[in-house]
This record gives sequence, C-alpha cells and structure tokens, in this order.
Amino acid sequence: MDKVMAQLESLVAHYEELQEMMADPEVINDTKRYMEISKEEADLREVVGKYRKYKSDKEELANLKELLASETDADLVEMAKAERSDLEDEVAKLEDEIKILMLPKDPNDNKDIIMEIRGAAGGDEASLFAGDLLRMYEKYAETQGWKVSMIDSEQTEVGGYKHVAVMINGDNVYSKLKFENGAHRVQRIPVTESQGRVHTSTATVAVMPEYEQVDIDIDPKDIRVDVYRSSGAGGQHINKTSSAVRMTHLPTGIVVAMQDQRSQQQNREKAMEILKTRVYDYYESQNQASYDAERKSAVGTGDRSERIRTYNYPQNRVTDHRIGLTLNKLDRIMEGDLGEVIDALILYNQTKQLEELADNA
Repeated sequence: MDKVMAQLESLVAHYEELQEMMADPEVINDTKRYMEISKEEADLREVVGKYRKYKSDKEELANLKELLASETDADLVEMAKAERSDLEDEVAKLEDEIKILMLPKDPNDNKDIIMEIRGAAGGDEASLFAGDLLRMYEKYAETQGWKVSMIDSEQTEVGGYKHVAVMINGDNVYSKLKFENGAHRVQRIPVTESQGRVHTSTATVAVMPEYEQVDIDIDPKDIRVDVYRSSGAGGQHINKTSSAVRMTHLPTGIVVAMQDQRSQQQNREKAMEILKTRVYDYYESQNQASYDAERKSAVGTGDRSERIRTYNYPQNRVTDHRIGLTLNKLDRIMEGDLGEVIDALILYNQTKQLEELADNA
C-alpha cells in the first residue's frame, strides 16, 4: 500500500492544480481546454475524496491510540475501543476501494460501442437466440439510460437474425459490456421440436469500442454509398428527404446504415466513423495471434469462438464459465436483469489485476 500512497500524494497535488486551473479566467475562456480539465478533475474526484477520508480516519485512529494509552476511565476506554474498531473497519474498506480506483484504466471504458450478434451453430434456433440476446441487451441498455441504434441486420424467415449490428451510446458502455465478447450457448426445446427434446445452439457476440479516429485508410473505390428516405419518428423532415445513408465496404461486405442524424451529410459522417471502426476490427480479428494478445483479459481472450456463457431454459439457469458463476434466474436475465453478471465479471477482473500488482510489488 506504501507505493499506492506515494502515488496518491502526487495525485492530490495534481488534483488541486486542476482545480486552480479551472478558476483561471484564461482557461475558462478556452472552452475546449476547460472541458478537458473539467473531465480530468471529475475523473480524479472520487479517489481523491476517498484518500482524504482515509488520511483523516488514520489520524483519528492515532489519536484514539494515544487516548487508550493514557485513559483510566473504564467507560471512556470502552467507548474509544468501540470507535477504534469501527474506524479500523472503515480504513480497511477504504484501502480496498482506493486500490481498485488506482488500477490502470482501460482507455476505452467510457466509449460507446458497436455490438454484433450472429447466429452460429444451430440453424434457425441459433438465429432466434441471436434475436433473444439482442432483446436482452436492449432491455439492459434501457435500465442504464443508454441509446441503442440499429446499424445493420439480416433477418431469417423464422424471425431471428443471421446477424445484427447495433450502436449503443451512453455513459461507460464499453466498461460494462466489454466482457460479453464470445460464444453464448443456449439449451432449450425449440418451438419446432415436436418430441420435446432439448437442443443446444450458439450465437456469437462481438463488442467493439467506437474509435473517434481509427488508424485505417479506406479506399473510396471500395465503398458503395446508397441514400434513401429515413423511416420512423421525426415528422415531415424525415419522410420527405433522402437523408438516410447506407455504406457497403465491398472487400469485406460490411454494411452500415445510418438515419438517426438530422441531415444526409451528418449521416454520412457518422456512417463513415462506424464503418471505419468495423473494418478496422475485422482486419484486426483476422490476425488471431495479434488479436488474442491485444484483447486478452483476466476473464477471457476475447476470442469470439470461446464459449463464455450457457443459458439453460429447462433449469432457468445461466452459467458464466469464465468465473464459475451460476444464477437460477434466466427468465429475469433475458429481460435485461444483467447487473449481477456484469458486476461479478468486473469484480473478478479487478481482483485478478490486484493479485498481479501484489505479485509484482
């Protein structure tokens, strides 16, 4: 903890500098710089607050120790011992919380994501399960106050998806959904099964952070652009103008459709951002060795063929194989109640990181 404390002292000094800068008229008049400094200050606020409380509690513990060494009144001694016990518990808790807050941050954690879901093994049942997973993530996004936008989809005759891609925008989306990468397995009786036998099918999920600027050049000749009238909510403007844009990257077959923006130009810009992210990820995933090395984490390699979770309908059970978590509430999880699973994955990953830091200390 000594190394962490030394880091925290310099962090507090930097935090105080940031607060002074935010009061500087020159910084206030530079909107971009002020926003950058405000964000950095906000990112440090929680850990600085906990560290200050930690130091305050440690000082109070030292004072109590002195009191207990000299006090003879039995009642005061008893009260001081009780207070000391409570403070020791709080200090231990704050230490753990500070260690977690001081872990290296994933620079993508606060980014929006592009999520692709594909029906894999199991034919029609796999495509139906892909649709069920999409609905589960949409419901979870709703509980988080996130926005889900359709980018591309290929439906099947039975009502599922051969593949579907969506963009999810909001606070810390990638931090909560990044561990969903991989193969999801379902065990249930298909609606087409006349003899009541349980079948096993799979769907794969890929989660990509949206990069503001992707280091990839796409030849304009490799892109086909189609424009068409937007549909859905938005009034006369959406119905009367061809503002929606569909971009197809011909070498990979990746398609991005965008109609959420106000103008065709805005839709073009947003579609190009998303297309670059998906093409970049596509080429990255072709080099499997590099892909695994870059995306490896404590809870899995990020390999999309890795089976990460089983959804067993007959037993109303969900099991995450990476962390050995089993919950008998599949019905609630499929309705978007994913919080317990996601929190357990984040905690497991943090614990592994803390163990690695302790081993290297």
